[in-house]
Amino acid sequence: MNIMFRRLMQAAWLSMALIVCCRQAPVPAKAVNDYPIKPVDFTAVKLEDEFWAPRLERNRTVTIPYLFRANEETGRVDNFRIAAGLKKGKHTGKRYNDSDVFKAMEAAAYSLRTHPDPALREKLDELVAVIGKAQEPDGYLFTTRTIDPENPAPGAGKERWSNLRVSHELYNVGHMYEAAVAHYAATGERTFLDVAVKNADLLVNTFGPGRRRAFPGHQEIEIGLGKLYRVTGNAQYLGLARFFLDERGRYYGGDRYPSDSPFVIYNSEEYLQNHRPALEQTEAVGHAVRATYMYSGMADVAALAGRPEYASAAGIIWENVIGKKLYLTGGIGSSGEYEAFGPEYELPNARAYAETCASVGNALWSQRMFQLYGDAKYIDILERIVYNGLISGISLGGDRFFYQNPLESAGRYERSAWFEVACCPANVARFLPTLPGYVYAAGKNTLYVNLYAAGTARFDVDGRPVEVTQETKYPWEGRVRILVNPRPPRKFTAMLRIPGWALNRPVPTELYRFLDKGEQPVRLWINRKPVEFEIENGYIRLSRKWRSNDLVELILPMPSRRVVADERVREDEGKVALERGPVVFCAEGVDNGGRVLNLVLPDDARVEYWQRPDLLGGVAILTAKAAAVEKDAEGRVVNRKPHDLMAVPYFAWANRGPGEMVVWLPRTESAVKPRPKL
Repeated sequence: MNIMFRRLMQAAWLSMALIVCCRQAPVPAKAVNDYPIKPVDFTAVKLEDEFWAPRLERNRTVTIPYLFRANEETGRVDNFRIAAGLKKGKHTGKRYNDSDVFKAMEAAAYSLRTHPDPALREKLDELVAVIGKAQEPDGYLFTTRTIDPENPAPGAGKERWSNLRVSHELYNVGHMYEAAVAHYAATGERTFLDVAVKNADLLVNTFGPGRRRAFPGHQEIEIGLGKLYRVTGNAQYLGLARFFLDERGRYYGGDRYPSDSPFVIYNSEEYLQNHRPALEQTEAVGHAVRATYMYSGMADVAALAGRPEYASAAGIIWENVIGKKLYLTGGIGSSGEYEAFGPEYELPNARAYAETCASVGNALWSQRMFQLYGDAKYIDILERIVYNGLISGISLGGDRFFYQNPLESAGRYERSAWFEVACCPANVARFLPTLPGYVYAAGKNTLYVNLYAAGTARFDVDGRPVEVTQETKYPWEGRVRILVNPRPPRKFTAMLRIPGWALNRPVPTELYRFLDKGEQPVRLWINRKPVEFEIENGYIRLSRKWRSNDLVELILPMPSRRVVADERVREDEGKVALERGPVVFCAEGVDNGGRVLNLVLPDDARVEYWQRPDLLGGVAILTAKAAAVEKDAEGRVVNRKPHDLMAVPYFAWANRGPGEMVVWLPRTESAVKPRPKL
């Protein structure tokens, strides 16, 4: 992998990837290294499908306005007004609440790039003005300390930078940098970007070799600094990101807490990914969201600084996660107590944490790994995440949320209107507008088709325009029609991703496998003529001279499949899960007479697929002849009867109120547990 990466790095374009479609896009002060494969900017891709397009519109019209209202109602915005001297009062809420405002602003800026909205623009500019006034003269920005330096929120530390393991000072401004770059791309104005630059300059003058030693307890600033570097060309920002990464495992400064302190977990170096140097870590440990943000930052440093050792280290950890610590839904983080990775193969279902933010982080990380290496396995995981464990975090109505996403429920889980710790709603809201940018990517004279969704895209391959149109009902059907229109006709390579699930591999490791072997082949036509092909790194490579309206037709076999887990995942022993295409299914009590934890799905039961446009906004369902089994407290079967099982997509569960839910169904009566006590 290192050899391939070096070759790709040598061939990398010396241009920007983040902001390619804005007429006033900023230009770096000098050419920089970058990822060898660039995602097509999300503004260049218009989705017109029945699955994603309504979700993106709901995110724009419901979720983002909802976040702005919630940030006002909970005092998060008032904290900035008070810090700015525009209002009197005390700081409200947690020390990290500033970040929720920044993430909502980032989501709004993305929305403005595709849907100009004068009212939203005005609201965004008002917030930028308030934040600018809240910033201290030297660039420092942390409302809780500015409002009351002697009595900041718990965990903020006695003075600046005194408690970075806990304070979230750097985490907050990392999200601010991302929001500021998004605002600049949307408006072409530097008002917010100048706030970010002023703060980053303060950090450059505060931290680094020969200055203050430190690392952020919650990673995020590494990503923000990378984006700020792209816009400004200031190499000091990238250097600071690398410094923070390199401090881990080498610096142990920061407050220590007594055993009864609510912050005692921050004493754990593994929790903070500080147990060994970043380049020497081989296993994902600690807080899952922090970890994925760190691994994403490592990938950025690898690409932007031309340091492949960071990519190699992030790749080793990625294999560890995908092979030993990944839920079938793409969720990560099995320990609810600490929002953290558990031991290898420890993947409890009812106690699964699988935080929504961790799914977002896992998607960001997997996309970066693809951009480094061009292997479809990374997109296989990204696809699994976005169709399952990520969008399960937001309701079909766009205004109710899950923080954690278990794979089994006895009826205790219910979607929430808000959280005291509200990181997840805004994280989904800022991810969804950019989802069209994950559909296509471009390398040297190469077009990658990574996700399948109906719509049209216009972008450049090696500086010359190409229009690509998809027609498909994916993810419910596997037939895809792709029209390729280069201007002018020319030769280049199109890489069509063939999902692992279409090749009898649900994931690119042995953690999960299909119980049955699919016999239907992938089929391909170009201009209505069948084409023989080979699959390399998960792609069909089509190198040819493309002409106007060349038609590629792809059929991905999409039978309903049973999935079983590696025998070392004890929680799933004797159980089976259902998948069709990229979608994982679950059984809910509301469709199954109120109970599902007692259901048995025999291996010989036929699973049938149905379209239900009247259900949950229009979904597919799976049905099968199962059995309902009741056991007493000693585990003896006291009743059994036939049951007509109905399963719905996992992402849609708990949209009809609380109730029992299960992803992993027993294959035999012996795997059924006694009825839980509520």
